[in-house]
Amino acid sequence: MNWVILALRIAIGAIFVVAGVSKLGHADVFAAQIAGFRLLPQVVIAPMATVLPFLEILLGGYLILGLFTRTAAWIAVAFFAAFDAAIASAVVRGMTVSCGCFGPNDTTVTTWAEVARDFVFVVLAVIVAVRPPGTLALDRRIGNV
Repeated sequence: MNWVILALRIAIGAIFVVAGVSKLGHADVFAAQIAGFRLLPQVVIAPMATVLPFLEILLGGYLILGLFTRTAAWIAVAFFAAFDAAIASAVVRGMTVSCGCFGPNDTTVTTWAEVARDFVFVVLAVIVAVRPPGTLALDRRIGNV
């Protein structure tokens, strides 16, 4: 099971790192994508579009390294659940908008398939959160198991 957790940590961490890196330098485009969901007040959107990519990269790094693994995994659960709720909300309201998941070149739009995909990510992140950090985790080296 330790190797499974390692694989999940790396996969989930890589998703966050790639998503964050792909948004860097494109805060204006990402802000427009966030605004397209019509869920958040306008005053929150620009700061969110600027900060979220860095948080995703940081979170992904913690998961890949296995550092503060349980905390990072629970934050990943919260992120995936929030993203999933936003996408589901758009689908229910009949909106077809860019999810903004992987930067300006991502052509993925809001569909039930995207909702299902993010739900799978929620479940996988929960598995990482409730298990020991797995093989090659820095948590094991510092006694944070």
